[in-house]
Amino acid sequence: MNHSYMHPADQLVMFMQRIYDKGLTTTSGGNLSIRDEAGDVWITPASIDKGSLTRNDIICVKADGTVIGPHKPSSELPFHLSVYARRPDLQAVLHAHPPALVAFSIVRKLPDLTLVHSVRKECENVAMSTYALPGSEKLGQNIGKEFDKGNNIVFLENHGVCIGAQDMFTAFKLFESMEYAANLEILANKIGKPTPPDPEAHKKTQTRFHTQMDDFIPRSRSSEELAARRDMITFIHRSYRQGLFTATHGTYSVRLSDGSFLITPFGHDRAYLEEEDLVRVKHGMKEEGKIPSRAVAYFQAVYDNNPDINAILLAMPPYAMTFAVTDAPFDPRTIPESYILLRDITKEPSELMYTDIEKAAKLFAPNRPAVMFQNDSVVVTGETLLKAFDRMEVLEATAHSIVASSDLGSIVHIEDSEIEELKVAFHLAD
Repeated sequence: MNHSYMHPADQLVMFMQRIYDKGLTTTSGGNLSIRDEAGDVWITPASIDKGSLTRNDIICVKADGTVIGPHKPSSELPFHLSVYARRPDLQAVLHAHPPALVAFSIVRKLPDLTLVHSVRKECENVAMSTYALPGSEKLGQNIGKEFDKGNNIVFLENHGVCIGAQDMFTAFKLFESMEYAANLEILANKIGKPTPPDPEAHKKTQTRFHTQMDDFIPRSRSSEELAARRDMITFIHRSYRQGLFTATHGTYSVRLSDGSFLITPFGHDRAYLEEEDLVRVKHGMKEEGKIPSRAVAYFQAVYDNNPDINAILLAMPPYAMTFAVTDAPFDPRTIPESYILLRDITKEPSELMYTDIEKAAKLFAPNRPAVMFQNDSVVVTGETLLKAFDRMEVLEATAHSIVASSDLGSIVHIEDSEIEELKVAFHLAD
């Protein structure tokens, strides 16, 4: 979806609905604005249900201060205008009170944004502004001072967060990633000590291979490919709704019978992906005019080294990732289903996917269908897309149960003799 073709009012309605549906704001909380090319500011209204906004509710504040619309503009209009006045490079401002970010704002501490490589790369220039009365000119001045310093993400003491960006999609992407990182740090502290990777490991995860592949022009599309595209989009959208993905992080792939494979594109909003957005990769070349996920070289190596794997899913589900950012072991011997589907998961250095692709591709085996990569992601595989997705859901549900149990007592794992019974009963290979 190209948001630049949408009217500012429609963008504000769409993103506010999305924020509300994800539980990241309340009926009365939060406000969004967009500055158009004429210098007019379009902003959400005051005291109107955020869960049922329409384009007719959106207010336009003209460059001369004239207000057009059926409601009063948000009470936080002063700080939106303050940001725009100080930063001509920013055309969108997002303010909300999501639970995890508010948790940090009320202890007046910034979350650790280095725990996950993708968040570290995305969320930079973050600051905290001092408390002031909501809706006051003082609050606008306090926030504006931080934006003056070149910060694009500003926490408000005992309030929430304000994000400025070149467009509303970028602001939302940063907002979602920030809330994800804050929530991850909170969860990780329940089971261990969150540990960021060293800077050198982070550097090794940077790759441009996905942008440098040669193109090929598909001459036709088989019914097999069209069905795979349809099914992938179904599971990608489901994954986003379930919180297994963020807007731009999470990669799914399916192998086709001719040896080519489909993979999610780089940088596209997962919530609105359509069949034609998926990228086909064949003989090391990408479908003309598209850019595949950064994981494309790794996925190719997994398929080359594992003939029984026909689907690969890479994601950052928050409960599973608590184990990827701490030294806490992940042991799926909790309930039979967890062990049957997950078996012997290992935790590997994240840079392995980028510096030794062949070794990383050979990590998978019948008794190891999923791998955690430290501070990066979890990767699950399957004979089919459905089986791989089921495995991803079970992985996250199992991790959720283990994290929840940390406040209840010590886990009693299924015993070795009972594991052997499961292997026999369900024909599990070693």
